Amino acid sequence: MEHDHSHHGHSHHHHPELSKVTRSFWIGIILNSIFVLIEFITGILTNSLALLSDAGHNLSDVAGLALSLFAFKISQSKATEKFTYGFHKSTILASLVNAVVLLIVVGSIGWEAVHRFLQPQETKGDIIAIVAGIGILINTLSALLFFREKEKDLNIKAAYIHLAVDAVVSVTVVIAGLIIAYTGIKWIDPLISIGIMAVVVYSTWGLLKESLYLTLDAVPKNLDVEKIKAEILKMVEIKDIHHIHIWAMSTTKNSMTAHLILDDTLNEKQIAEVKHKVKHTLEHQNIQHVTLETERQSCKEIDCPK
Repeated sequence: MEHDHSHHGHSHHHHPELSKVTRSFWIGIILNSIFVLIEFITGILTNSLALLSDAGHNLSDVAGLALSLFAFKISQSKATEKFTYGFHKSTILASLVNAVVLLIVVGSIGWEAVHRFLQPQETKGDIIAIVAGIGILINTLSALLFFREKEKDLNIKAAYIHLAVDAVVSVTVVIAGLIIAYTGIKWIDPLISIGIMAVVVYSTWGLLKESLYLTLDAVPKNLDVEKIKAEILKMVEIKDIHHIHIWAMSTTKNSMTAHLILDDTLNEKQIAEVKHKVKHTLEHQNIQHVTLETERQSCKEIDCPK
């Protein structure tokens, strides 16, 4: 069995640029932390549960961004004797935790909303609208930081979804604030928060499912085993391929192991060349870490290594 670590040639264009992503995360964390503080203080002063629950929601975003940033950093760490693959998987765990936290936050908003329907409370609509207006600005700016890289990594996508959802949430809170200010209808507040919940659940569900699949070593959704098999079998020297396993090492890096059945006539040098060609092909499919075992076609079923 041959291990090959010279797999960095073509894979760079798949990965988000680290320094840029790190900067985006930091800007997002700082902007949103300031906004949480503004919402929290105003929420207490105006007795507005809408602002307080939104502050809680935004605080979960700050935690999510910090978690994703931490996962990014740790996934760059070198492999150790204990963690032979390095810490890549932490990026998948971070996006899973992120999704779960978001759903818990949603549950608490729902609980709060039910209470609000039963006991409507007096709030200052105009101030709510102004603060939420600031929220639209901050969340939109933060979301735009991640827009271009969002398809390259699950954590960046998670950050983008969180922030984009927040911008939408802020729009609804502005509308709620204006309606409360002009009509004095108190139940608008909880109604809006239930709308917020629906949006969050809808956007988080896919993220939760995908990160759970990757945690369980499922084939990443942008890879097709049959297509990869067909691609490899195009090479004349390869008679068959089996025992294919593909899994995600991180939210951007993938790994694969397989057995190749090769033509009997190949010598050692040619076998090495075939392996190299296969790895090259797989790099274009966004599989960076490949381990291949080779068998000869003539080996009878009885002697064949399974």
